[in-house]
Order: sequence, then structure tokens, then C-alpha cells
Amino acid sequence: MSDWKERLGVVFSTNPDYKYETSAEAETETLDPSKQNLKVWLDRLKGGRVATVVRGFVGSDDDLSALGKELKKSCGVGGTAKDGEIIIQGDHRDRVVELLTKAGYRCKKAGG
Repeated sequence: MSDWKERLGVVFSTNPDYKYETSAEAETETLDPSKQNLKVWLDRLKGGRVATVVRGFVGSDDDLSALGKELKKSCGVGGTAKDGEIIIQGDHRDRVVELLTKAGYRCKKAGG
């Protein structure tokens, strides 16, 4: 069996008809950009650095990464996209809101 890593911690069964079922998490379906309600925050990171944070994205990790990559490229800076957030290095709130609105997302600047 090639799925032995998924079965670590499973007790051996003597039942020859036993079928081990893996609990695959269902990937979140990405909402249409017009149905997304994003908030753009300014956050302070460790060391006093400033970052622009986009929160509220509903969708798959691949779509989140693609959107994050596009925003980072357009702003010309680094960042990351994980856990439903996109973090862009520096204060780029106005540019990010402009880019997201142009792409069809509903977004606004939030407190920060």
C-alpha cells in the first residue's frame, strides 16, 4: 500500500474486509471576486517593520497564492500568502485597494 504515511497511528485490524478511509479535507471553493469582501490593513511586524495585510479572502490556497503573487509583483515588493491572508512588505494600502478594485474585488481600507 502506498498510503502508509496517511495511516500512521492506526491500529492493525484483523478484519480482511476492512477498508481504511482517509479523511480528506474538502478544498474551499473560491468565491467570485465580486462576492469577496476584503479588508486591507496596515500592520507592524517584529522589529517595527510595516506590512500591508489583506484579510477576508475566501477560497483555495492556490488562488490565494496567485492573488498574493500578483499583488507583490504589482507593488514590486516581497510578501507571503497563507492562512487566508496576504502580507505585502511596506505600506501599499492605496495601491493594493486600487489593484483589487480593478480586478473586481470588493475591498476597503480598514483600521491599522
